[in-house]
Amino acid sequence: MDITLILNSAVQSLPVLVQGAGITLGFALAAMVLGLPLGFAVALARLSRIAALRWITSIYVSFIRGTPLLVQIFVIYYGLPSFGVTLNPVVGGVLALTLNAGAYLSETIRGAIQSVPRGQREAATSLGLNGAQTMRLIVLPQAMRVAAPSLGNSLIGLVKDTSLVSVITVVELLRSAQLVIARTFEPFGPYLMAALLYWIMSLLLEGVQRSVERRLSRGVA
Repeated sequence: MDITLILNSAVQSLPVLVQGAGITLGFALAAMVLGLPLGFAVALARLSRIAALRWITSIYVSFIRGTPLLVQIFVIYYGLPSFGVTLNPVVGGVLALTLNAGAYLSETIRGAIQSVPRGQREAATSLGLNGAQTMRLIVLPQAMRVAAPSLGNSLIGLVKDTSLVSVITVVELLRSAQLVIARTFEPFGPYLMAALLYWIMSLLLEGVQRSVERRLSRGVA
């Protein structure tokens, strides 16, 4: 093994990989931003008294959690054209990641909402608050404190899951490493550098997560 060759390959690949890392982070943030309202809506639907809503959203969550993300990407990008719906790789990748994230986030949010004691909702009702006000002023502030660690972990997981959109030609971090390897025929350096960049992004997001958790925990015994 020529260490010098590996190091040179890793250093030379860095500019391309950093650009790919930016695309990876963009995909993860887009999926999180779009997945959060979807997950919140699904969580509320699963807590609804309307049986049809609970049934439909339960099937959605079960299907997403019970199938690999890679298969979901293939179904959306390669399967939808059979029905006349053709998506470019970026839209298809973001859509797949969003639908996947929405299902998992809905379970996190649903559990956090259910963790708020029912007595607090009853007290809010007795004070004249309607359902929306109770949710916004009483339930959600407490639920967010409970959900924050899991939501942060979900974002970190999304950063790593974006590597799968490389199969539909999105030039994110992993795909960038593969393109460098195809040119240099030296795989270890670019793959190692890609792994380090994934790790750095995860560490940065962990720092943000801890900061948010501390802010949400202020004033809580």
